[in-house]
Amino acid sequence: MIISEYMKTEHRACDELFAKAEGAVIDGNFEEGEKLFTDFSDDTLRHFFKEETALFPTFENVTGMREGPTQMMRQEHEQMRDLISRMSKAIDAKDKDTYLAVAEPLMILMQQHNMKEEQMLYTMCDRSIPVDVKEETIEIMKKIRD
Repeated sequence: MIISEYMKTEHRACDELFAKAEGAVIDGNFEEGEKLFTDFSDDTLRHFFKEETALFPTFENVTGMREGPTQMMRQEHEQMRDLISRMSKAIDAKDKDTYLAVAEPLMILMQQHNMKEEQMLYTMCDRSIPVDVKEETIEIMKKIRD
């Protein structure tokens, strides 16, 4: 398996949970919305952790690029963590308006972020990381559960 396939699959799964959670909140079903949002948040934060502790360091070690795309992705992860935290507080308070107001910029940021990762960073990883190191990195990421 190549890096881009593995990571794109995770992006799609997170996107689907985000949309389902948003739909439940729009419908006023906060119980379902909270469950779906928690799944989205957990999966997204785990995805960030995988990138930051396994994929990005591997890419940086292989390429020597420490100030480039991985630095930008880490900054965007921090922005998204902040928005996810704000959405979590809104859903806990059953505050539909705030939840949806924060969901919109998060969705835009996630789409832009995922596009950069998928079209640039993951492609660079697939090209520059030796096959055995890619396989080892994917196995490390698969073992990360929490």
